[in-house]
Amino acid sequence: MFRALSNRNYRLFWAGAFLSNVGTWMQAVAQGWLVLQLTNSAFWLGLDGFMATAPGFLLTLVGGVFADLIDRRRLLIYTQVVAGLAALVLATLVFTNVVNRWMVLGFSFVTGCCMALASPSYLAMTYDLVGREDLANAIAMNSTQFQLSRVIGPALAGVGFKLFGLAGCFYANGLSFIAVVVSLVKVRPLQQREPAAHAVNDRRAFLRDLFEGFRYVRNRPRVSSLLLLSAVNSMFGAPYFTMVPIYARDIFQLGETGLALMMGTAGAGAFFGALLIAYLGDFKRKGWFVLGGAMIFGMCVTNFALSSRLGLSLVFLFGLGFALVCSVSITNTLLQKLVTDEMRGRVMSMFILSFMGTMPIGNILAGSASHRFGTPHTLAVGGLVVTLVALTVAIFNKRLRYLY
Repeated sequence: MFRALSNRNYRLFWAGAFLSNVGTWMQAVAQGWLVLQLTNSAFWLGLDGFMATAPGFLLTLVGGVFADLIDRRRLLIYTQVVAGLAALVLATLVFTNVVNRWMVLGFSFVTGCCMALASPSYLAMTYDLVGREDLANAIAMNSTQFQLSRVIGPALAGVGFKLFGLAGCFYANGLSFIAVVVSLVKVRPLQQREPAAHAVNDRRAFLRDLFEGFRYVRNRPRVSSLLLLSAVNSMFGAPYFTMVPIYARDIFQLGETGLALMMGTAGAGAFFGALLIAYLGDFKRKGWFVLGGAMIFGMCVTNFALSSRLGLSLVFLFGLGFALVCSVSITNTLLQKLVTDEMRGRVMSMFILSFMGTMPIGNILAGSASHRFGTPHTLAVGGLVVTLVALTVAIFNKRLRYLY
């Protein structure tokens, strides 16, 4: 179940990413509450989510090309340093009470740029550290650490609110980037890749490599179907995350610690989902897990949106976290196994684009629709769309259903 962690390089990589992600989730909770305090608006919550994820539209694809052409480790180090500095500056602005909504949006955009450039290299580097034999377990363990951080980060944010205030959560995130930078400095990939700097500097060669990735995906229906499901999950289902502060404050009349509880509950569900995937290992019928996870995720989003009882809402939050990570984690594994080494960075950038790149569209649409129709109705319709699309694919795409 934990075989990949016996690899020293991967263990360092895993631990550094985990500590950094704990800080990221602390800031995510604090930032949602900060935006709600500054604006008192669901639209601005959606806009902040849009600014954080909008760079994924173009920079994720650029990052995917970079991941195939240059030193992935060095790219990761540079982007994490910039993201850490951005968190520390924002923390100082919050601490000195000079922060405003535009500053928050600006730093969300900067951090989003860093993450968009780094994410393809992060996913592709997993293969560099463990090779093909332990790839499935390493991906499952990556998902486990990320989801565990979703439990611990909000819990620590709840404590941090009481002890250090909002600024303390931002400072904690900025300092947490030290862990991932140190781990990246110490790891040594199994194979040293030779940078192809000429392709990066040559615009024609760069564009050729980019469009070659699109052609590769277009000619592989199973790959393109997995990317489509990922995009629908993100665009119509993931905006629940941005709108949780509305439920915590206005529907259930909870404070900052209540928001941390709700965010942590979804994280706990995701963590147990990731543990299940790690336990199952290289099991059969992965296609059914992807489709079933997407359908259950959509149903849980709809039920959470319409629930007016805190206990039931927490159950649905746990369920949607569990189902989503099962679907996304197995999609990641299948994509990495279906593609060639030469295309891995570009295809993984498209996977991130399908999930993170569509999120800004979903966030801005959800924010605007919530302002007009109300948050519960907006999220309920989104969950219904996710369920229906996954059901349609399951009925008409036999090859995806039985994908191993």
